[in-house]
Amino acid sequence: MSTSVDWQESTIQVVVNSEEQYSLWPLDRKLPLGWISSGFTGTKDECLKHIASVWKDMRPLSRREVGSLS
Repeated sequence: MSTSVDWQESTIQVVVNSEEQYSLWPLDRKLPLGWISSGFTGTKDECLKHIASVWKDMRPLSRREVGSLS
């Protein structure tokens, strides 16, 4: 059984972790521990555009919070 993903042909979902970092994940696969679906699905290109529109600060949440305290 193949474990590779055809990113151009698969339906992809946008996932996010507790540090508010975003990634792509195949819709038909179980999410890895620590990640949840953002609720957005589409093609790879659509998902990448969505991430670009919502992920404005690439630093992990814990680093952003530390930076806002100074």
